[in-house]
Amino acid sequence: MGFRHRDFPDHVCLLKRSLYGLKQAPRAWYQRFTDFVVTLGFRQSRCDHSLFTFRSGTDTAFLLIYVDDIILVTSSDPLHTRLMASLSGEFAMKDLGPLSYFLGISVTRSGDSMFLSQASYARDIIDRASMSTCNPVATPVDTQSKLGVSSGPDFDNPTLYRSLAGALQYLTFTRPDISYAVQQVCVHMHAPRLDHWNALKRILRYLQGTSHYGLTLGRATSSDLLAYTDADWAGCPDTRRSTSGYCVYFGDNLISWSSKRQTTISRSSAEAEYRGVANVVAELCWLRNLLLEVYKPLPRASIVYCDNISAIYLAGNPVQHQRTKHIELDIHFVREFVQRGEVRILHVPSRYQVADIFTKGLPRVLFEDFRNSLSIRSPPASTAGV
Repeated sequence: MGFRHRDFPDHVCLLKRSLYGLKQAPRAWYQRFTDFVVTLGFRQSRCDHSLFTFRSGTDTAFLLIYVDDIILVTSSDPLHTRLMASLSGEFAMKDLGPLSYFLGISVTRSGDSMFLSQASYARDIIDRASMSTCNPVATPVDTQSKLGVSSGPDFDNPTLYRSLAGALQYLTFTRPDISYAVQQVCVHMHAPRLDHWNALKRILRYLQGTSHYGLTLGRATSSDLLAYTDADWAGCPDTRRSTSGYCVYFGDNLISWSSKRQTTISRSSAEAEYRGVANVVAELCWLRNLLLEVYKPLPRASIVYCDNISAIYLAGNPVQHQRTKHIELDIHFVREFVQRGEVRILHVPSRYQVADIFTKGLPRVLFEDFRNSLSIRSPPASTAGV
């Protein structure tokens, strides 16, 4: 029992300040922190409310917050010292030095590049499944047809299945190569079957041999956004919905990706691909606005590569006909971006469609080729003592 007043036993307390551990505590802390950094000259981003930007003359700073973990990037050391002094004077915090670990993601610097890895987290997932001695496989998913709802008998430990599937979702933050495989096992979390469990174990066997892999980010050679999008038409054996996926590059760096089952059924492969194009154009719109807020406006149109000619024609042709009347109006916003010159939809042969890795199982050679295109590789060799 908590505190109870002797004269008013049915009353509740009106808190004048938030207490650690309450549901309202994170929101109250966030508002408290936001109010203070705004007084320092920061502006809260409209695209991402966890991001704050600062600009005064030649001084520029970016602050990213997640609960009580903060990343502060400044254009000069004096500015960094001044901002840290202000923050430390208001809150109980300390400077941990150059970024090396954030929200379970290890950051390794090598020259002008950074290597993001969740190797220890991947090993923990494998250990939780008691598969630390399993044999590795080359790909996280086979090339067979997708699993249905009634694939095999019921799995006897659905709690373990849901726990591991949820953990794998967080691993996709630095491992986009398993995004499609994880998406496939997650759609069956409500009622996992034995075949679904075997599919999940294949992901863990793939991680067994590649747990040290991570995402490499380097100095951008250009300030252009480039995207690939693809869709696997009517791939779901139960609902006949399509799976669409995309990846977005800023220069040579992969910065955004997705593998998701579409919410409605498409009557043709062109429609499924067109919905995939709409998804990535929406992401590009958000990224362009975000870059504008961090003082990196894009001078040129963003390129979207699609391997379906009909979908490309739909994006540029405003004429309606019998095969497109049923498509929702909000999907056609792609045409406005094309006409305004902010987005260009171009064709790419299927052999070079990197987004295939987010929509279907691929043969080993093609999978490894696309994985390398996503900048997923081993950590840089250590040069300590050389």
